[in-house]
Amino acid sequence: MAKHQIDYLSSGGLPIALTTVDKLVNWGRSNSLWFLTYGLACCAIEMMASGGGRFDFDRLGTIFRASPRQAEVMCIAGTVSKKHAPFVRRLYDQMAEPKWVISMGSCANTGGLFNTYATVQGVDRIIPVDIYLPGCAPRPDTLIYAAMMLQRKIRSEPMNRKISAKRFV
Repeated sequence: MAKHQIDYLSSGGLPIALTTVDKLVNWGRSNSLWFLTYGLACCAIEMMASGGGRFDFDRLGTIFRASPRQAEVMCIAGTVSKKHAPFVRRLYDQMAEPKWVISMGSCANTGGLFNTYATVQGVDRIIPVDIYLPGCAPRPDTLIYAAMMLQRKIRSEPMNRKISAKRFV
């Protein structure tokens, strides 16, 4: 029987990668983010532009989906009115775990310049937000940067994270 001797020191090390299950699962999750398209105002135009050929959002492994059951990232782009807030919450509840939320633009973050009784003063009052994107309206490369920050966050968090329940407005 022939014996093969491999000199691992000269070939660059062992051909084995050691990791934990958490890191392996989070690496897979972070590289296949599926966004729920939910544009409410002018920030939605910038969100759509990020999926176009000029910015090429797909290179991060992201796909825009129209169904909440197949999406794991909800991107709230624009002003949320109080009449519309129950629908946002319902779509968030229909998404499978784990799920993340990006609040895009000043109107989604704080209500923007619409300090009225009909506007939700921040989408974090109805759903938990992971990343806030400032600006009016944030450019597509800002959304790409936010997706990269979300990927970093997903890779660093435990696999079975718990989200505290938010009270509905």
